[in-house]
Amino acid sequence: MTSTAENQSGFRVKIQRFGGYLSGMIMPNIGAFIAWGIITALFIPKGWLPNEAFAKLVSPMITYLLPLLIGYTGGKMVYDVRGGVVGATATMGVIVGSDIPMFLGAMIVGPLGGYLIKKFDKLMEGKVKQGFEMLVNNFSAGIIGGLLTLVAFKGIGPVVSAISKTLAAGVGKIIDWHLLPLANIFIEPAKVLFLNNAINHGILSPLGIEQAAKTGKSILFLLETNPGPGLGILLAYWLFGKGTAKQSAPGAAIIHFLGGIHEIYFPYILMKPILILAAMAGGVSGVLTFTIFHAGLVAVPSPGSIFALLAMTPKGNYLGVLSGVFVAAAVSFFVASIFLKSAKNNEEEDITKAAEKMQQLKGKKSDVVTVLKKEEEEAIPAKVKKIVFACDAGMGSSAMGASILRNKVQKAGLDIEVTNTAINQLPPDADIVVTHQNLTDRAKEKLPNAFHISVENFLNSPKYDELIEMLKNKG
Repeated sequence: MTSTAENQSGFRVKIQRFGGYLSGMIMPNIGAFIAWGIITALFIPKGWLPNEAFAKLVSPMITYLLPLLIGYTGGKMVYDVRGGVVGATATMGVIVGSDIPMFLGAMIVGPLGGYLIKKFDKLMEGKVKQGFEMLVNNFSAGIIGGLLTLVAFKGIGPVVSAISKTLAAGVGKIIDWHLLPLANIFIEPAKVLFLNNAINHGILSPLGIEQAAKTGKSILFLLETNPGPGLGILLAYWLFGKGTAKQSAPGAAIIHFLGGIHEIYFPYILMKPILILAAMAGGVSGVLTFTIFHAGLVAVPSPGSIFALLAMTPKGNYLGVLSGVFVAAAVSFFVASIFLKSAKNNEEEDITKAAEKMQQLKGKKSDVVTVLKKEEEEAIPAKVKKIVFACDAGMGSSAMGASILRNKVQKAGLDIEVTNTAINQLPPDADIVVTHQNLTDRAKEKLPNAFHISVENFLNSPKYDELIEMLKNKG
């Protein structure tokens, strides 16, 4: 039994890591994607402000700028700026070697370029004579980048182009057969496992951008980013939940719907996994509504806020987009309400909470509570200088959690830096790492020597106050 659970956990971590690398190449460049989307929505012939001169920017940006940014970021993730330069250089090969936007190709050759130059530098380490370092560095990057560009132009580009066209044709068939809503049967559970950024930015966005380049919009941008399912679940918790879940649900709903941080509602589903059916029902009904109205967006909305969705909505699609969002919210609310009203207990308790409850019921001090807290306190480093919150993308839920704990640290008068980042970019000098419990394994693998804290909810975790108390005791 234990072995099976460990295997499943290891597989989940591998999938999350791979998805993290895919989304890690897109997320830093979301601003450029949004810039392209705004220019497209405004100035193409069917846009809000048609302008033939400004519309000339659309094609070069999607053909050259966006793939090159992805290729550079992919190479930089592997081997810093040097890897980024080689990755961007190689990306030109797949761009010129194909007749479609090469997002998938850039996500392949960018990291490949970074990997090859990293391996070369490792091979030459200590073997270059003094005074020749710059010469070798520049020429090695140029030669490897040039050769990989030629390989990408002749070999990788055409292959990736064929794969992209096949995938696009497959998606087109699914849309034609009216089966696209069924995709959310898989998307919603994957989101809750923190694969949301991988699905959206690693799979749907590249396909959606190619579709939008041809038709001016794509429904694929709405599959994962629709805030409706999460909103419905949070509203159901607000009305029919109990305890801290009920109290925190209104704030979480605002952050989710208006701020676009979807990770905020994942813990509410994890508290009661049956609610994934509510998310699936909302997601399917929302996409079905989008399909009926032929709705779509011009570019990926990030974060998945209602404001971002509306900003990326082309003329004539507002009714369809808003209808899909609110239908999804209504359906998920209805299904979640049924489960919550019929449940006896709406909150799961970790072992520490359970032990504390036992202590209250017994009316006397429990050794279990004392031992658990003492073990945690002894494991914390003697001198804590930096606490890092980490999530998949390093922007949404981790930024929110870091802000909450930073305020508590300041009020406690502790001289400790509190920051946030993506798991793949965890700094080596982090003393304490805070992650959602589904991401802790990845964080430990990345930074095994740090003290790791798992939380169920970044917005309202009792572990923040416990940590502050332990840090005070250490001081």
